[in-house]
Amino acid sequence: MSDSDISGSFLHSKNQNMLLLEICETNCTQLQSSGDDGDEDRRLKRREKNRVAAKNSRKKKTQRADELHEAYECLEQKNRQLKKDVQFLSEEQRRLTEALKAHEPLCPIMHCVANLGSGTLGPRDVGVPSCLPR
Repeated sequence: MSDSDISGSFLHSKNQNMLLLEICETNCTQLQSSGDDGDEDRRLKRREKNRVAAKNSRKKKTQRADELHEAYECLEQKNRQLKKDVQFLSEEQRRLTEALKAHEPLCPIMHCVANLGSGTLGPRDVGVPSCLPR
């Protein structure tokens, strides 16, 4: 036998094997598809149901994110307003403290109460108006 005869018979044998393999795969696929029509339908229904559930889940997640973003915006606005209120009240406290400090040296009530504080009687025991100038 020559090399060409051996390679030719090998190729012929290989082609036959490929042909047999294709026939076997075709038959197996046909057998499976004919018996698995119900399984395939169930699989497709399950996949569709899963697709719908995933879509709903994504929609719900997006809605939740939108709600959280709205809540965040509201809280940020409230926080800005509270900071303005704190700033206003701090400024008002500073002004009132300065006004009180400016008033203390001129206030006759403050002097009377300070003088009464050195004794045993309190400001309620002695009438404060009595120490005011007449």
